[in-house]
Formats: sequence, C-alpha cells, structure tokens
Amino acid sequence: MNHDIIRSVACIPMRLPFHHWTDPPLFAGRPRTTLDSALVRLETRDGTVAWGESYCVEPRALEAIFKTLIEPLARDKSASDPALLPSMQRTLHNLGRSGPVVHALAGLDIALWDLRAKRSGVPLYELLGGKRRERVRAYASLLQYYEDARLLDSVTTQALQEGYTEIKLHERSSAALSAARGAAGAGIPIMVDTNCAWLPDEAPEAIAAMREHDPFWIEEPLWPPEDAGALARLQQSCGVPLAVGENASSAHALMDLVDKESVRYVQPSVIKLGLTAAQDIARRCHGTSVVCAPQVAFFGPGYLASLHLIAAQRQDVSLERLYVHLAHTPYQHTVPIEHGWIHVPDTPGLGADPEPELANGRYAA
Repeated sequence: MNHDIIRSVACIPMRLPFHHWTDPPLFAGRPRTTLDSALVRLETRDGTVAWGESYCVEPRALEAIFKTLIEPLARDKSASDPALLPSMQRTLHNLGRSGPVVHALAGLDIALWDLRAKRSGVPLYELLGGKRRERVRAYASLLQYYEDARLLDSVTTQALQEGYTEIKLHERSSAALSAARGAAGAGIPIMVDTNCAWLPDEAPEAIAAMREHDPFWIEEPLWPPEDAGALARLQQSCGVPLAVGENASSAHALMDLVDKESVRYVQPSVIKLGLTAAQDIARRCHGTSVVCAPQVAFFGPGYLASLHLIAAQRQDVSLERLYVHLAHTPYQHTVPIEHGWIHVPDTPGLGADPEPELANGRYAA
C-alpha cells in the first residue's frame, strides 16, 4: 500500500467569537462577531493527518468547493507527487486566479507541507531552508476603533503592558495615529493599515498628515489595490514605507512588485496564496530593497506556517497577531505568544495540530 495516497480532504469552518473591548466592528453594514477561516484536514491511507487553513468569507461556499472540486481532484492521488498541486491549479484556473477556489488550494498546499515535514520527522522550517532565528516577535494588530481616541489609547496601552512592542492600527486618519502614538510614546513602531482607503490622488495628502506621528509603514493605501503603477509613484513620493499584498490578485502580481521594487514591504497571505507561493515571494525579495512580511490575520495552521516561513527567511520581520479576545485561542498552550514573542516549535510538521474542539467542528457554525 502506498502510504502517501490521499484518502480524504475535508474543510472544517472555524468561526471564532471575539470581542475587542467595544461594540463589534461593522463589515458590509453588519456587526462582525466572529473571525472566520477554515481548517483543511488531509488524511492519507495509513491514517496520517495533516492540517492547513484557507481564507473563508462564506463557510457554505468554501465547504461546497472542497466537496465538489478539491477533494475529488486530490483523493486517491499521491501526496508526495510535486505535480499534484500545480495540476489542480491548472485544472481549476478557469474558475478564477483569485478568490475562494484559490483560497481552498492554498489551504491544501499548507496541509501538504505539514504532511511532508511530518513524514520527514522535521519541523517545517527545515523544509523551508532551515531555522535562522529561535523566536519571532509578534505585533499587536488592533481592529478598527473608528478614530475613538479613548479606545485607541486604552487598547494600545493594554497591548504594550502585555509585552507587545509593536502596534498596528486599522484606521484612516492622522488623528487616530496621533492617539496611538500618544499612548505608545516615541520609538514604538506603529503600522497603519488603511484597507485601501484612498484613491491615488487622495493618498499623498492623507499620508503627509500622518508623517509627524512617525508611522512605521502605511499598508494597503490605494484603491484599487491592483494599480501597481500608482503604488510605485506613491512610494517614490510619500516618504513613508508602503506595505501591500494581502489583496494581491495572484502571486505573480506580488512578484512583479518585488521585481520592480515598487514598495518596501510585500505581504503574501499563506491562507490566500499558499505557503509555496509565499516562500517563492520571500526568496524573490533577496537582493532587492523589498522585504517579505507575511500577512497573518488569522489563528490556525496558516499562523504556524507563517511563523515557520519568517523563522527561515533571511529578513527578520515581526508576525502579525490580531489583538482581540477570542472565545478559544488556537495553540495557546502549544505555541503561545509570551511577552510579545513566539518561540518557533521544533516538533515535526507545523509544530502543533488544532485542538480537538476545533478539529471536531465546535466553532463551525
């Protein structure tokens, strides 16, 4: 029996209830009370189980994609075949080069890396080139507080008291950055993610207003995010490092930004593009002025895959951690954040499997 033959691939939605010390933020006009992604469970014929994670906007849609497309194409194939994922990507390419089908394939890709590392009996970082650092700094990534200076002050202060030494805001104004800077003081890196707030002719003035408060980077400044030429022009003129990539339509688009050195930071999301693509992007940054800083806004196997990628890549960057209170914190006992740092796990594979309550779908509904 070929032990590497895939028996099953399953999608388990993971909708983690959270609060961030105020009313729920709004998404598409509705209160957002959960942070959603999906576990990907891969099992081979000998019973070995590996895990991945997919970005998940609508769990019912992603479950249908796995059931009707991903598992039928992967089942009874060899997990060790390097052509497996590329062949699936080419088979499904006419369904879109971004979006939920690509996100599903990204989750499968992470699971295949976990399986390979487990089979080899080594931590994932060994397959990514070896561990360059024993621990990785985490930064507290605050959700949006809609310029509420009191909340920005209190939550920034709380994060710093817990040991974080870097902060990210999801805000769009100089006033919001000023409030966080007042709480943090000078010298604490503060990133600002504007979630594609500005048209190209609006961004220079908005960024200029923020400069006195010393932003570490401005993330996703432009709408539409695909306008690479406008990004390059803004980076040349604005005087603040730009970070982009979470909304990249493909790994190719990010590679192009690296090759042209259009921005200072690229941010591939492993649960959208896959670990293979993220590693390729990190390697492409070597010898350029661009730094790979993976986007890690969720909490499952993609979080661990990004940790291993950062541990193995040449550039030392911090790992994003959404700063919220979760009803269940994945890996809080196996790969915890301690005083703003994460020790890179040395056990085979990703370093930990999801807890039973996650694997059994307790937070699927």
